[in-house]
Amino acid sequence: MPISGFPEWMPPQRMIEQRVIDRARATFELYGYAPLETRSVEPIETLLSKGETSKEVYLLSRLQAEKAEEGQLGLHFDLTVPFARFVTENAGKLQFPFKRYQIQKVWRGERPQEGRYREFLQADIDVVNRGTLPFHYDTEMPLVIGDVLSGLPVPRARIQVNNRKVCEGFYRGLGLAQTDEVLRIIDKLDKIGPNAVKEQLVAKVGATEAQADTCLALADISSEDGSFVDAVRKLGVSDPLLDEGLEELLRVVETARDHAPGLVVAELKIARGLDYYTGTVYETQLEGYERFGSICSGGRYDNLATVGNESFPGVGISIGVSRMLGILFGQQALAVSRSVPTCVVVALPHEELRADCDRTAGALRRRGIPAEVAPTAAKFGKQIQYADKRGIPYVWFPGRDGEPDTVKDIRSGEQVEADAAAWEPPAADLHPVISGS
Repeated sequence: MPISGFPEWMPPQRMIEQRVIDRARATFELYGYAPLETRSVEPIETLLSKGETSKEVYLLSRLQAEKAEEGQLGLHFDLTVPFARFVTENAGKLQFPFKRYQIQKVWRGERPQEGRYREFLQADIDVVNRGTLPFHYDTEMPLVIGDVLSGLPVPRARIQVNNRKVCEGFYRGLGLAQTDEVLRIIDKLDKIGPNAVKEQLVAKVGATEAQADTCLALADISSEDGSFVDAVRKLGVSDPLLDEGLEELLRVVETARDHAPGLVVAELKIARGLDYYTGTVYETQLEGYERFGSICSGGRYDNLATVGNESFPGVGISIGVSRMLGILFGQQALAVSRSVPTCVVVALPHEELRADCDRTAGALRRRGIPAEVAPTAAKFGKQIQYADKRGIPYVWFPGRDGEPDTVKDIRSGEQVEADAAAWEPPAADLHPVISGS
């Protein structure tokens, strides 16, 4: 019986997911990120130390426990909090700046819906340093994600970037002291609309209608180039933190324009819900799928990882692999050329020849060609049908009475002599091909 929010992909979908994982891993390593996997559980106080997440955390308990156990554990809801814990515990063993990637499951007890699950896979990168972290790492994050997604048959990605210093400095310069609460309200803009946001700003943070309108004017600013700076200045608000944030945001946008035009857009309504972000924030939408929200998010956090008086500031970004694929699967926007990895089925003339056929399949496998022997010595028509139903392109026929082996492309009907020690399929047929619509 299915359990809501815990997806189980069919094999073709799982092959697509693995291809995404492979692409992410290869790209992360090209940029120098090292692999890491942290434990699935954390002390509950660690999980609840940052952000409004108490309703989302799954607690762990033993069935035979007679009473609540001390040191309650919970499943991690993201990969950044456990990573920060790992850094503080292992700071003496790490070389800084420390660049790592993690591709792991996470769990959140939220309401399941299309593309949003309770158990899902994330692909994270983060960079942390001791004391201070150079800002150029903030500009690198979108470029890495752009490279990952551009190598996949998914719709074009648009990474929306903002800087919390811009927002907090602007609100402060406007005379609104509760900047965190203003951020939380503005973050609801796409969900509840400008009128409801304005009402909440007036009711919850004591903003005047003019102040609320100016906050909405800031959130309305969007540009692919540096013109957002002038647009903010025209609103007539000044603050040193605002100046610092605008300078940082401009660097991210200009770097992206130099390396990947059209990838990044400054979007000043982006706030990100988690409380630990302190500067740059990212959200990513797929063109044509904007209604589903972000499939890749992250940002700069200067205070998440600390040991005594020493801090380990970081910046990171995470692809919601399950979220992205769930949305695309739901819209039938991704397909795979066959339902199994097999490239060749070795036909079985008689059961007593299975050992010979196994040797042929083994010779193909040793050369990197995925092969299997037919399950039974049925009529060759049924063995071809077995391959055809699975999208397997080739059937291998053992030679009889001294005749050479042959291999048949069952799509075109072409059949040629072949030697298992030398035959090569076209590169496009060797592995399943992922395509997008």
